[in-house]
Amino acid sequence: MKAAETRVDRFLASSETAFAIPIYQRNYDWSRVQCQQLFNDILAIGADETQSGHFIGSIVYVHDDVYTASGLRELTIIDGQQRLTTLTLTYIALYRHAVVTGKDQQAQRIHKTFLINEFAEDSEKLKLKPTDNNKVALAQIMDPKEIVKASGYSRLVENFRFFESRITDANFEVILRGLSKLIFVDIALDRQKDNPQRIFESLNSTGLELSQADLIRNYILMGLPRKEQERVFRNFWEPIESNARNLEVNESRVSDFIRDFLTRKQKDIPNKNAVYKKFKDRYPVPNSPELSAALEELCEFSQVYARLLNPDLETEPAIRRELRYIQSLEVNVAFPFLMPVYRDFASGVITREVFSAVLRLVQSYVWRRFILGLPTNALNKIFMSLYDRVDTENYLVSIERSLMQRTGSQRFPRDVEVIAMLRDKDIYSTKSRTRTYFFDRLENHNNRELVDITVPAITIEHIFPQNPEPAWRSSVTAEDYTLLSEKYLNTIGNLTLSGNNGRLGNKLFVAKRDMNEDGGEQGYRFSRLWLNRDLQSLDEWGVAQVEKRANLISKRFLEVWPAPTVEVVTDEGSGEINIFEAEEPRFKRLEYAVFLGARLNVTQVSKLYSEVLEYMLQAHPEAFQGTKLGDRIQLTSESGTLRQAVQVGEGQFVEGNIDSTSKFERLKIALSELSIEEELSIKFA
Repeated sequence: MKAAETRVDRFLASSETAFAIPIYQRNYDWSRVQCQQLFNDILAIGADETQSGHFIGSIVYVHDDVYTASGLRELTIIDGQQRLTTLTLTYIALYRHAVVTGKDQQAQRIHKTFLINEFAEDSEKLKLKPTDNNKVALAQIMDPKEIVKASGYSRLVENFRFFESRITDANFEVILRGLSKLIFVDIALDRQKDNPQRIFESLNSTGLELSQADLIRNYILMGLPRKEQERVFRNFWEPIESNARNLEVNESRVSDFIRDFLTRKQKDIPNKNAVYKKFKDRYPVPNSPELSAALEELCEFSQVYARLLNPDLETEPAIRRELRYIQSLEVNVAFPFLMPVYRDFASGVITREVFSAVLRLVQSYVWRRFILGLPTNALNKIFMSLYDRVDTENYLVSIERSLMQRTGSQRFPRDVEVIAMLRDKDIYSTKSRTRTYFFDRLENHNNRELVDITVPAITIEHIFPQNPEPAWRSSVTAEDYTLLSEKYLNTIGNLTLSGNNGRLGNKLFVAKRDMNEDGGEQGYRFSRLWLNRDLQSLDEWGVAQVEKRANLISKRFLEVWPAPTVEVVTDEGSGEINIFEAEEPRFKRLEYAVFLGARLNVTQVSKLYSEVLEYMLQAHPEAFQGTKLGDRIQLTSESGTLRQAVQVGEGQFVEGNIDSTSKFERLKIALSELSIEEELSIKFA
């Protein structure tokens, strides 16, 4: 590696040299704000005769001594392409201004010195060789006869138009002087001696400039020859980037997609900022057969991932509808499970009916848990390993059985506990999207004429109003009025849907029921919604009516979100129990424990304590070092400060002079902090 301080104009003036932006680099995306800042700096340094230079960062490139067909030396830019491209746009704007204003000599100097290789073939003349999506834009703005109007090619056009609009006869020479004073660190790498990927990682180690997906793309492509880069990018990475995109908000989800892929593969959920590291750990050899196979699998999975993100891409109406419901529930934690199931449907392993049933099962499981308020962090662990329990000969039943066998905070809530919670739950105060999902499913259950309740006209209506008019106090008993106001107001028994919420307002029940102002049929009596059907025959509204209606909706709830009826065979004799549900371990011995799916042959609580803590400390040192968690388990590197030092890693100790119950409690604290409460079970001897 060679590093030197270099002036921008001298670097760009290098003869018979092309600056190639490799295909694995992210798109040129400097904003107007960044261009404005650079332009201001150029003007300031150009006008200041006391300053001889202005530092703008570094440009890192690989010099392979490779020459193109035209005999040009090609430098592959691996860091600094945004600055280099923006500076080129500035010179182009100066060139075009000089042409238009008759500064022929200056125009020729700029053109032949900074923008083209004069004696190269026409297709190789431009010094800057951007990625394909920017080539058309660069060719357009380089032609002084072309009127640049479009902005759809790329950001190059928009930023060029910015510089073009700022250059005048008055500041032309100032800008040229300013450009000549710009200095950067020129870092030249030799592929045979240096490791471009490692240097690239160091330059982007903060993670602020590039996303996890950008780093993974560069890792995959950087070490390949140019033609192989093109092939892998076109055949694999480009489809992945295209598919893993939320079209509704035009947002890339490649990092999330690869995180879900790794979760599925490794049964471990990478931190969002560590996806690249986990990917490298799993595929440590670039351009290896294992990495090639992974790319093929990623490309295949990305096709179904696109439809999970964008349900409207699915052509089967029944599947599309269930996918929309999954999207409304925002259960992206289920994607590591749904991706292979979706692939099975796409490849014909399972039928449309089975796949629809699986999607409904996921909704029932997640929605019932939501009603009970069970912890959502348990879902990550459940879904990452659920597909491994699929029996292809008995597909749906095997999934149902797996979910119904779970206990504790992972359980599939039973009918009785769900209904008991549902009747008193504050549904109205839940997230708008979640609330809409709930009423959509209730209203459209077994309805062949589907009602779109997402239109703005249809809103949630409180039958007993949030701000009732005074007449309500005389229409119900004082006790009912208090209960309706304080206990039942936002529960399912008192909520419905209406397209006339504003007109119904705070009126009495009968007035709401019969409202027909100007023949508008605003009242419940005229509604065609299922949720209003029971209201049409009522003459009053009080606690008894709310509770009766809650019972009616509860029955429909069990039809919409049923629990599987599959027979569950449990091993009553296993005796395994989650540590959070276990009895106090005082005066008890263990037969064994199961941690993260692996059996630990430990018979003493003290041994379990040290082994599990040691693993957690090695896997997540940042959670323990210098934190409240570390303090709570008395983690220290100074063993002499402890009454009985128990080693849990190299140079790390915890207090061992505590009883078994306290050891259990400290393990629970650590498990909860790391969100792996379900991963430690024990069996008492």
